[in-house]
Amino acid sequence: MAGFTDAPFRLLCRRFGADRTVTEMISAQAMVYKDQKTAVLAKIPSGDTRCAIQIFGHDPAVMGEAAAMLAAGDYAGASYVHPPRAIDINMGCPVRKIVTSGDGSALMQNPALCGQIVAAVHRALLPYGLPVTVKIRAGWDSTHINAVEVAAVCAENGAMEIAVHGRTRNQMYAPSSDNGIIRAVRRALPDSVSVIGNGDIRSGEDARRMLEETGCDGIMIGRETLGNPWIFSGVRAALAGEAYVHPTEDVLRRTAMELIEGIVSDKGEERGVRESRGRAAHFIRGMRGSSRMREQINRAQTLEELRSILEREGTD
Repeated sequence: MAGFTDAPFRLLCRRFGADRTVTEMISAQAMVYKDQKTAVLAKIPSGDTRCAIQIFGHDPAVMGEAAAMLAAGDYAGASYVHPPRAIDINMGCPVRKIVTSGDGSALMQNPALCGQIVAAVHRALLPYGLPVTVKIRAGWDSTHINAVEVAAVCAENGAMEIAVHGRTRNQMYAPSSDNGIIRAVRRALPDSVSVIGNGDIRSGEDARRMLEETGCDGIMIGRETLGNPWIFSGVRAALAGEAYVHPTEDVLRRTAMELIEGIVSDKGEERGVRESRGRAAHFIRGMRGSSRMREQINRAQTLEELRSILEREGTD
């Protein structure tokens, strides 16, 4: 979700029912080296309460130092209206450029190192009273499914919450996520450690089924939120046994424009428009004329051009 879960998008998700949010992945090494572009990723604006700051890396000492910096807000460019609710360690990202550096889900090949990283971050956060949370996958590949082992060592070293994606790193995002993996982790850990299920939550019914099949304490939704922050409203309705009506195309277009405006406000027009093109396209999937609209969005250079495209296409 790097490049997507910035502050403007997280605020939309909160508005439509997300209990909590997580920042984009932040390189611990870049934080320690005081990289200004990295620091911006940790921004927590007004309204983004209960937001965890997500870090990645493979050196326990560096991870601990970065966690302390983020917890204290003691770095150039720090911008917290609300304090972070936790420091989240990413041990699940399957992207090649992350795992080839030994980060993300590559860590699951070395459970002992996973424990050392969690312990270092846990020690660093004790003065700030912030918990450590962790994201993992089922394992590295089909012959190394070790989510239970990795989750246990993380919990033993101080992790208070563990999110489990029911696929291996090699599976990336297909085939279907395995709820059995999540169930096994939940059964293996003490009740004092929360287990969050992740993978293939595309509807309220998917969320209800995961909770029932795994006994997990909560669910995490990632890719389905792109162009659909209302997924949280749908999940809440399903769990409450209430009817849910998906927003109209007009609401989709207006919300896409609201997100674009927030991104431009945060990052400036040139960069904001460039980053918004692909993100706006997620909101118009399946609409009549979406292919033509997407082509026009991809050529847009200004905020007003994007506004004109979304508003004009909405009246065709």
